[in-house]
Amino acid sequence: MTSSVAGHTIRTAFEQRMPSVQQLRERGTVKWNTYPEDVLPLWVAEMDLPTAPPILDALEAAIRRENFGYPLADHPRLQAATAEWHRRRYGAAINPDFVHDVPGVLTGLRIAIDSFTEAGTAVILPIPSYPPFLDVIRQSGREVIEIPMLNPTSSPAYDFDAIERAFASGAGSIILCNPHNPLGRAFTLPELTRLSQIVAQYGGRVLSDEIHAPLVYGSAHVPYATISDEAATHTVTITAASKAWNIAGLKCAQVILSSSADQDVWAGIHHLIPQGATTLGMEATIAAYSEGGPWLDETLNYLRGNRDRVVAWANDVVPEARMVAPEATYLGWIDFAEADLPGDPYDFFLGEAKVALNPGRHFGSASAASTRINFGTTAPVLERALEAMTGAIQRNARG
Repeated sequence: MTSSVAGHTIRTAFEQRMPSVQQLRERGTVKWNTYPEDVLPLWVAEMDLPTAPPILDALEAAIRRENFGYPLADHPRLQAATAEWHRRRYGAAINPDFVHDVPGVLTGLRIAIDSFTEAGTAVILPIPSYPPFLDVIRQSGREVIEIPMLNPTSSPAYDFDAIERAFASGAGSIILCNPHNPLGRAFTLPELTRLSQIVAQYGGRVLSDEIHAPLVYGSAHVPYATISDEAATHTVTITAASKAWNIAGLKCAQVILSSSADQDVWAGIHHLIPQGATTLGMEATIAAYSEGGPWLDETLNYLRGNRDRVVAWANDVVPEARMVAPEATYLGWIDFAEADLPGDPYDFFLGEAKVALNPGRHFGSASAASTRINFGTTAPVLERALEAMTGAIQRNARG
C-alpha cells in the first residue's frame, strides 16, 4: 500500500501498474462494458488489478511458440502444479493423477451432479448463493432445496439442523461454496467436520466449489476433502485460478477427485466430456500456481484495505445497513432492509448513484433487500463509487 515520507506519497510498483478507468473499459470485458460509461461497475466477480507478471510471461512465451492447438487433456504439468499449490499453500496432499481439467467451475459442477450423485436426488443449496448454482442444478433436472444461512450479516453459519433434515428427507448432495460467495466465510475445521458427519450419516455427497480458496485473509483455507478419509470418499472438489489471478476469460478449471472409486467413475465418463480447457488457460494456470504466490500476497494486502474501507462505509455512512467483514474473497454482502431506501437497493444505487452492484434477489429467496459489492477494483474507483452511493443516500434522506 502507499506510504508517506516527508509529505510525499510513495506508491509501490504494484500500485503504479493500476489501470485507469479508460484502460479498464478498453479491455472489452463484460464487467466494464455492460452498463453505460457513466456507471461504475462493482458487480461481476472479476478484479480490476494488474495481472501477475509470471502469468504475462507464460502467455507471451506460449504465443511466441504459437501454442494454439488442441490442449492435452489432464496435462501432467497442470496436474503437478495444482497438487503442488495445494501442498504449499494449504498443507493438503492430493494425487496429481486425480486432477482433471474442465473449462470452468460450472462445467465441473454439472459433471459432478450428473455423474457423482444418485440420479434424481435433490441438491441442497445454502442461500444466499452464487446465482448460477441454481441454474446448474435445475438444468440437471434436480430439485433445489434452499436452506438459508444463519445470521448472514453478523456471523454467517450453516443451519446444520436444516441440512440434516434435508438429507433425512432424501436429498443426495450439498453444494459447499468454501470460501463462500457472497458471504465471504472461510469455514473452519469444526464446521466442515460437522457437515461431514451429517453427509456420511445419510450417504450423501459434497460438491465443493473452492474457486475462492486462494483469497483468504489471515488464515489458511481448509480443503474440505482433506479433513478426513471419510470426507475424501464423498467429495468432488472443483476449483480454478481464475478468481484469484483474474484469468476467467482463459477458461481453465480443475475437478479434483479424492477417492479411487470416483477416479474409476471418471475413467468411464471422460470420453463423454467435451474438451473445453484452453491451451493458454492451462499455461496461465500453471504459472499462477507455480509462481503466482508473491503477487497474490500483495494483492490480498491491497484487497484487505478495500474490504476495510467498504465495511467502514457501511457502518459509518449507513448505520442501518448490516455487513460483516468477509474472511475471504473480494465480495461483500450488504443488507439494506432497515436503511429506508426506496425499493430494491440495486435499482436505487444504479439509478441514483450510477453504481452497478449485484441484486440480492438473484442469490436466492429472501435476499431482495441485499446487494453484493465487488471491492476488487482500484482504490480510486472504489472511493468514487462509495462517494456516489453516499450522495444518493443523503439525497434520499433529505427527501
